[in-house]
Amino acid sequence: MIFGLMETGFPLFYWGNALMIVIALTLIYLAIAKGMEPLLLVPIGFGMILVNLPLGGMMDYEMMLRAPQAGTVMEVPLNKGDGFDKGAIVFKLDTGEVQAPVFGRVDSLKVSKGQRVEQGQVIASILTMEQTNQAELPSRPVGLLSRIFQFGVMWQILPPLMFLCLGALTDFGPMLANPKTLLLGAAAQFGVYLAFFMSLFFGFSLTEAASIGIIGGAEGPTTIYVTSVLAPHIIGATAVACYSYMALVPIIIPPVIRLLTTKKERQIYMKPSLRKVSRLEKIVFPLITSIIVILLVPTSAPLMGCFMLGNLFKECGVTERLNQTAQTTFVDLITIFLTLAIGAAMPAQNFLQPKTLLVLILGVVSFASAAAAGVVLAKIMNLFLKEKINPMIGGAGVSAVPMSARVVQVMGQAEDKKNFLLMHAMGPNVAGAIGAAIAGGVFIGILG
Repeated sequence: MIFGLMETGFPLFYWGNALMIVIALTLIYLAIAKGMEPLLLVPIGFGMILVNLPLGGMMDYEMMLRAPQAGTVMEVPLNKGDGFDKGAIVFKLDTGEVQAPVFGRVDSLKVSKGQRVEQGQVIASILTMEQTNQAELPSRPVGLLSRIFQFGVMWQILPPLMFLCLGALTDFGPMLANPKTLLLGAAAQFGVYLAFFMSLFFGFSLTEAASIGIIGGAEGPTTIYVTSVLAPHIIGATAVACYSYMALVPIIIPPVIRLLTTKKERQIYMKPSLRKVSRLEKIVFPLITSIIVILLVPTSAPLMGCFMLGNLFKECGVTERLNQTAQTTFVDLITIFLTLAIGAAMPAQNFLQPKTLLVLILGVVSFASAAAAGVVLAKIMNLFLKEKINPMIGGAGVSAVPMSARVVQVMGQAEDKKNFLLMHAMGPNVAGAIGAAIAGGVFIGILG
């Protein structure tokens, strides 16, 4: 058998695939050349490349196309291997047309011209990379990455496990040493709800709006978890928006802070030393927080429970092997699987839509307004505090641990070389991670 052009991916390769590959290469360039979140953007970018190379099959789902009504097949416009768009005519019956519910390509035809079919009979097997509601359009993952995505992301396994690792990497000491910074992390959730209502204004559904709003929490696993539950069809857009904006924290947050603060405010000096937090406090905190938060918001249990368990591994002092595993090998494995799967959720047909561009715009609004809310609350708090806080640390309420805290540290040093704000900024930073998990739980509890 001669392997010809029609057996390659070139006939199905179109400008959208090329554009997505360019975007993917840009993400990889930013990761390698500019050091922007390389552990995230390299696998996401490569996953995007893989799914935009037609016939690779890495993200394929098999779906059985059934006859919507009984009839006789009059015409079969498509052949095995042909690609088609959503809504394309696959069969023409004497009783009406059978349209494709998703984009994809024909895997096999089960009936032929002139054959009688009954309502509900399987008439074709199609392959698609479109994210669908399994209850309405059941499909079976058959590609390597579609299996990882389905059983890891859509079954809500990988995001909570990533939170466990993040908990093991998080030090709540700065927040416990200065509890009022918890309010700054809570204030940053304003961006989540602002973007939620803006999304509704632009015509998104309630579940889509919640998934877009949670981008402002600046926690990739939270965004992925909430979107996988509420709006899986836009998971590629929300995930890439969240992770991209996390990488762009040094670009997004400083202008917001400068816009809302004066030079004098940015120069407010904060003592570098914080109250020493006891080991007992650090052990009790994840236990008490888990109990209270999960009782108040039960649907936050997967994220909050794993987050606090990981932190308990870190602080209890008797699970060092578990702690080291969560901080190193395990987090690396989860990162690889999670980010590759997310990149693979972005074939051109899924991503290149007007709705996607709007998701990206609303995502950056959510992100920037979250930082702004933290800064504004810090300024308000200074009206009542005897010992002033530098309002820049409120900008670190956007989670993105610990990057946003580092950005505040750099800005503080630029204003006053004697000012060391890193540990002060870590308080609202980790509080923002808790707030994002709670906000996600609230959305799922109400809308899920």
